[in-house]
Amino acid sequence: MTYRTGDTPLTIFENLSVDIAPGERVAIIGESGAGKSTFLYLLGGLDRPTSGAVFYDSQDIFALDEPRLAEFRNRSLGFVWQMNSLLPEFTALENVGMPLRARGVAPDLADATALERLKEVGLAARATHRPGALSGGEQQRVALARALVTRPRALLADEPTGNLDYRTGETVSRLLEELQAIHQFTTVVVTHNLKFARRFHRILQLREGTFVPIGTEALE
Repeated sequence: MTYRTGDTPLTIFENLSVDIAPGERVAIIGESGAGKSTFLYLLGGLDRPTSGAVFYDSQDIFALDEPRLAEFRNRSLGFVWQMNSLLPEFTALENVGMPLRARGVAPDLADATALERLKEVGLAARATHRPGALSGGEQQRVALARALVTRPRALLADEPTGNLDYRTGETVSRLLEELQAIHQFTTVVVTHNLKFARRFHRILQLREGTFVPIGTEALE
């Protein structure tokens, strides 16, 4: 992946290859600027690679045109960011149901499905609250419910506990693990939180453009 800053090309990584199995939980760690978020954006079809391909099963997602790629993201992927990006003028229920409404799902069905996801994150009682009336941890749980409302094949998360205090981050970490066990989606998380990373099946350190497998004992 190469960016151009002025007349100077900046290569983040090249010849990078990794296989992630269905249902696997993978944590990506590494120094700031190593390309972790860039990798996640490529995996989510949000950035296009300057060369190479990203396959889900046998489908190269970058062989899709933009409308079909957007549909793939909506149906197959869930995203959680460090900044939860909830829309402040909408309730928790409306925020969670938005990916379904964007797909054209009937409002009643979208709301019913959104309420089920809010129940799973322990926030059904807060469904009618707007983000400003929720704590930071509650907002991130709403963001997690929104990411899972379409029952995606894969959840991609960039520092999902980065803005939370230790105790709240632990709550979100456990919740993510429990939901993955229930729904069996694939999880790829970028994190600087090494304790959080130890919860995953596999830890990969992005170092000098290459993934290096890391054992949990190395994070003690």
